[in-house]
Amino acid sequence: MTDANRPLPTATEASRPYWDATAQGRLLVQRCADCHKTQSIPRLFCRHCMSENLQWDDSKGLGTIYTFTINYRAANEHMADKLPYVVAVVELDEGTRMMANIVNIDPQVLRIGDRVRVRFLPLTQALSLPQFERIETV
Repeated sequence: MTDANRPLPTATEASRPYWDATAQGRLLVQRCADCHKTQSIPRLFCRHCMSENLQWDDSKGLGTIYTFTINYRAANEHMADKLPYVVAVVELDEGTRMMANIVNIDPQVLRIGDRVRVRFLPLTQALSLPQFERIETV
């Protein structure tokens, strides 16, 4: 299976601004205008206070690996040629967590707490997938 055949996310009413931004190389997080908490999975309401008063904020695209797993068996046919690959929960500097692949590194050297930055894998002209790569800290 090639990238052309890769399963793609489907934008919903709640997630359309998020996916539109990824196509421009921007990572967005939702912020509740009432309780001021962030969330990374787009919703029509705040998961903290249930308010529908949400706004989109640009993320710096920087974070820390909160947890991760190294996959040695492909989740689907498309991932078979990418083994082993890393799926991580990244805690963004804006305070929310999101799941993404960690790329461009030997998985064996990754550690919880490593700093990462977003990069985008273009899937179509209208859609890019946020992924992260480790950044060296001094």
